Amino acid sequence: MESSFILVGQLTRDYLLPPLGQPLLDSPGGSLLYAAGGLGVWEAHPGLVGRVGEDYPRKWLKDLRRRGWDLAGIRIQPGALDQRSFLAWSENFEPSRANPVSHFARRGVPFPKALLGFQPRSDSQTAQNLDPASPVLSDIPSDYLEAGALHLCPLGLAALQQFTDRLRGAMRVLTLDPSAVFMAPAFLREVRGLVHGLTACLPSLEEITALFWGQTHDPWEMAAAIGEWGCEYVVVKCGARGQLLYDSVSKRRWEIPAYPARLADPTGAGDAFCGGFLAGYRKNYDPLEGALCGNISASLAIEGSGPFHALEAAPGLAQARLEALRGMVREI
Repeated sequence: MESSFILVGQLTRDYLLPPLGQPLLDSPGGSLLYAAGGLGVWEAHPGLVGRVGEDYPRKWLKDLRRRGWDLAGIRIQPGALDQRSFLAWSENFEPSRANPVSHFARRGVPFPKALLGFQPRSDSQTAQNLDPASPVLSDIPSDYLEAGALHLCPLGLAALQQFTDRLRGAMRVLTLDPSAVFMAPAFLREVRGLVHGLTACLPSLEEITALFWGQTHDPWEMAAAIGEWGCEYVVVKCGARGQLLYDSVSKRRWEIPAYPARLADPTGAGDAFCGGFLAGYRKNYDPLEGALCGNISASLAIEGSGPFHALEAAPGLAQARLEALRGMVREI
């Protein structure tokens, strides 16, 4: 296994109504592919861990292999899996996963027959229950454990607990993007156990604020609390405002502004950031370099739609943006 980077997450069949441009209907998506796209800006040949049903288009898997991505960890489950995912963006870049019929009608786009009967999973279903479309620990090929760097995309709590319990200490670099469904005060004890021993926890500002609701309004205090639970670095993704980076060992703090890119579609930007962070951090085990690379991966991803858009950037563009961004960082 050649890959030095392993990504664990979900594959979906996306029905996406972006803020600008044409709809993507039954197209490859999911946190796993967006993270791989972000990592692919800097490093080739990631190993992917995820699940698909027998009804998942084989052409899509062939396309991933042609990109040089290792699919030994993609497990084809017997029968069909409902991997449909719907997301609509307003002109003001507000996301919605509910009422797909009304969103298609408002856009004047014929409603896809494949979405008939679709209901997104509720937070209560997703928080602690295992989703049949989510990978489990036994899906990881044994040789993947030699890679040394692994990122966990958002999954249900039960699934993530399997991975972190087994992989902390086994992987030199272990990063996690928590799922919004369990970032709440009711799950504080579980999250505390989940982040212990991680290299980096990479929540969004909304997620970390929800976790510490009623305790503090200061994101730096929230990051410090997660650091005290045994997580080496905390990166708070703040959307158009960039990222906050906290080093729990040195107590150093940095603000990284978002690279000024043309926003076309925010879908998957957080996942692309996480993939870029893993690649950048692994260079010299420098969290700031990780955050910078993640920032640039996200900047490329949001300029178009789909998980592969960041990979279509002109040669040298990512590196040029990276060098420009270095001078914008502010240490607090």
